[in-house]
Amino acid sequence: MAQYGGPYPDPDGQVIPPDRPPGAAVRSEGAADGSWGREGRLRRAARRWRTGAFRRGWILAVLALLLAGVFAFHRQIPDRFGNFGSLTETFLPWFGIGVPLLLIGALWRRSVVALAALVVPVVLWSMLFGTLVTSKSSAGGYDFTAVQHNVSASNTDPFGTAKSLAAADPDVISMEELTPAAIPVYESVLDGTYRYHAIEGTVGLWSKYPLTGTRTVDIRIGWVRALRTVVEDPHGAVAVYVAHMPSVRLKFDGGFTASQRDVSANALGAAIAQEPQRRVLLLGDMNGTMNDRALAPITSQMRSAQGAAGDGFGFSWPAAFPMARIDQIMSRGLTPTGAWTLPRTGSDHRPIGAHFRL
Repeated sequence: MAQYGGPYPDPDGQVIPPDRPPGAAVRSEGAADGSWGREGRLRRAARRWRTGAFRRGWILAVLALLLAGVFAFHRQIPDRFGNFGSLTETFLPWFGIGVPLLLIGALWRRSVVALAALVVPVVLWSMLFGTLVTSKSSAGGYDFTAVQHNVSASNTDPFGTAKSLAAADPDVISMEELTPAAIPVYESVLDGTYRYHAIEGTVGLWSKYPLTGTRTVDIRIGWVRALRTVVEDPHGAVAVYVAHMPSVRLKFDGGFTASQRDVSANALGAAIAQEPQRRVLLLGDMNGTMNDRALAPITSQMRSAQGAAGDGFGFSWPAAFPMARIDQIMSRGLTPTGAWTLPRTGSDHRPIGAHFRL
């Protein structure tokens, strides 16, 4: 009988006795449980994956928990260095992009730990913004419609902009960054339907109904960028504020510079707090989102039409690819029933609109 030199392993790890040539079929204890063949290899691969899945991806898991920390504790991010807290809150919804990126990494690494950790930021993002991606428009109708637009001082098509705003058929239209050259154009288009309008500095309001008690509002900026008036709507008087908060800037050496905007937010919030009218509407370019802590003097006493009755995030800036809703329609004593973003005009902002029940 031929001898083959002593026990040696076959390619699948089975030990072949010395009296069997390579490739000969051998049954062993392992073969009895089906570990040989394709099914056995799949079971062994699954066992190895399960073992390694809990030992891989810890860095991804830590990143997922850090992302969750941003959602949970964004109010605690300090503003001392470059107003980083406000900057984070302005673009907070976009931090959700980190979830699919980390999910891809977790699947690539086949890490159960990373996948489990990802549940935390998903839940927190959903708690913060989940309601914004659902339809909240009311079927109960409305009594009053407002359109708000920063028309831009560099707008080369004020005529087309006015036509676009009027096409929404609102009861009032607010505008910011009005220039002396553009005002006559807006008046020529709107004054037929909107017989009443008030302009203070660079902000204005056009209305279908009479305006009373119009005055400027000092937002501590040194020139006029806010007004207050009362719209005598047939369903009831509404105090309307139109405001343009100072711009914020991203600077290499200064970070997110927003101190002047924050001072103006405090001043406007104080003015609204003293408003005697029961129904109050704020229209304007706030240069900040509803999440921005710097606008708390305003947002703490007003309700966002988009947040209460809008569909989606309603981003309005920049017009070419909106990434944040820094234009706002807020109310007190009115019930929002719908909110939306209008088509792009010649401005770097997109106009926004809202329906209300008085």
